[in-house]
Amino acid sequence: MDIFIGLVRNILEEGFIFGIMAMGVFITYSVLDFPDLSVDGTFPLGACTTAALISIGVNPYLSCLMAFIAGSAAGMVTGFLHVKLKITNLLSGILTMTAMWSVNLFITKGSSILAYYNKPTIFTSGLAAIFPRDIYVYRIAVVGLIAVVVSKIVLDLYLKTKSGLLLRSAGDNQQFVISISRDPGKMKMVGLAIGNGFTALSGSIYSQQYESADINSGTGMVVMALASVIIGKSVFGKIRIMKPTTMAVVGAILYRACLVAALQMGLNPDYLKLLMAVLFTLALVSTNFFSKRRNKPYVNTPEL
Repeated sequence: MDIFIGLVRNILEEGFIFGIMAMGVFITYSVLDFPDLSVDGTFPLGACTTAALISIGVNPYLSCLMAFIAGSAAGMVTGFLHVKLKITNLLSGILTMTAMWSVNLFITKGSSILAYYNKPTIFTSGLAAIFPRDIYVYRIAVVGLIAVVVSKIVLDLYLKTKSGLLLRSAGDNQQFVISISRDPGKMKMVGLAIGNGFTALSGSIYSQQYESADINSGTGMVVMALASVIIGKSVFGKIRIMKPTTMAVVGAILYRACLVAALQMGLNPDYLKLLMAVLFTLALVSTNFFSKRRNKPYVNTPEL
């Protein structure tokens, strides 16, 4: 029983953290219809920024904010390449992702891993510091839950504002945005900034969980985030009272649960990235299959 509780705790801990990233990718992928590959670079950017700041004594909560700003700046670069320089969306993301490798190395002063053990983090200071000893082991899950709920509320509130409505229109109907004298390209840049900001924030919190940052930690994150968004939409898409941001978070938890279950059944960790790709493929195929079934026209066959 203790083993099962430990597995569930691990799933929720990382599911909540990656759920923040999934919400960011929801903005770029679902709202803007923009396949943003810069996620693989902005996730470790948030981790490296946080590690560099905490290691010199910066408050961990302020480090989260700075990581969000750094990720937003990287997202703006992707938007600038696409909107202003007319580079395709895929290439824009790849260019930013590639550039982030050097940026992250610069932040970590040339080291691939930057550790800051025994420094205050959001999991060891503030609210987490007053946890009773009996439930102290659950502090990561609780703090992760608070972080993802606050992030979700802020994002949902933004999407209800005038700017948020324009952002959604920029992805659905650019001509409408132009007709009201607004620049859809500018809204794309805003959406990419928000999406990558949340991705970097996720990397920041993930870094504080392990008290270190790895510049290679972003590998495969775009696959994980996209799969989380698609799984959440596929499983809970018919539940109208559930917001898309909630679907993305729950999708991240389900995706993480699948990975943990596979590892518990004896899967070699070396094949974890392969499993991530397979899960993503299955999510895409199932989404396309059910979408075709829903859109299949009904043919009324006359009686003989």
